[in-house]
Amino acid sequence: MKKILFLLGACIIFSACSTGDAATSTLMLKSSSQALVFLNCRAVSEDVIEFEFSQPVKVTSLSFDPVLSIDSVEDGSTVRVKLAQSAEPGIMLIADLLAEDSKKNTINVLVSLRSRNNRMPDLVINEICTEYSNPRAEFVELKMMSAGNLGAMRLVILGNTNATRRTIYEFLPVEVKKDEYVVLHLRTTDTASRNEYGSNLAESGGANSSPTARDFWIPGSTKLIHKTSVVYVLDQDDNVLAAVMLSEEPGDSWSRDYFTEAAEFLYLQDAWKSADGNICNPSNAVMSRGTTNTRTICRDETVKNTKTSADWYITHTSSATPGRENNPRRYVP
Repeated sequence: MKKILFLLGACIIFSACSTGDAATSTLMLKSSSQALVFLNCRAVSEDVIEFEFSQPVKVTSLSFDPVLSIDSVEDGSTVRVKLAQSAEPGIMLIADLLAEDSKKNTINVLVSLRSRNNRMPDLVINEICTEYSNPRAEFVELKMMSAGNLGAMRLVILGNTNATRRTIYEFLPVEVKKDEYVVLHLRTTDTASRNEYGSNLAESGGANSSPTARDFWIPGSTKLIHKTSVVYVLDQDDNVLAAVMLSEEPGDSWSRDYFTEAAEFLYLQDAWKSADGNICNPSNAVMSRGTTNTRTICRDETVKNTKTSADWYITHTSSATPGRENNPRRYVP
């Protein structure tokens, strides 16, 4: 449903309410001291979506792309939309909503959002490659600790030039099984590198791809991870599902404030800490000095996840295992 409005007292909003940062552009056709403003939207459950406005409104039309059947609409400052059936978890939706306030001021909102995914799996970050060697890209490997769906899950990396939290990759819906490996390659090296959202896990032929794990590829060739980096996975509510902090130098001062802020954020989320249970600092992050493209940073899969550097080691030369169980042979400087 597309509309072009040339109405007094009307405004058109183009916005994004998907996971991650929202971008909003507003065109006001008539202003007032109490202008009607669209504030936010979110999927609160698999079959309920809410739209927030600065004052009560009445919805006059609403549609979704892809098409979703609507069971009921509850008007007000928070418009509550009940779907006739649950949407697929984590899919991108475009909502086209037309509403008016008590003074007949009209607002048209065209907004994108992700459907609710309450089935994100338990997982751990399992192996990290911070170094590039053509054609083998850097990668982050995840291991599923339970079955679920990856839709709307996000991977974030902070490090060097990445001073603000930035989503490196947002997953589309795909079912995963317990103990399954997922490899996110941090650049695309050739045309055979394909995202494996289907049932064929051998579809991707890129370097370091695995025929038994799901491979995903970030477009381009920008370096996204360094030996001093923060890596974590977020759900739709910004809860941290898994995290790891890397430091190339034990005495690194972490002069860049965002490392200290990230350490506190992860500590408060109970996602990463020092061995003594306090907030992480450079001396008790995972030491990454000595890593290469084939000497990767690995989690010890034989021990309980303590969310500390004690779980991690650098594997021996030529022992990287993207998409497979980690090689227990350890690098000794």
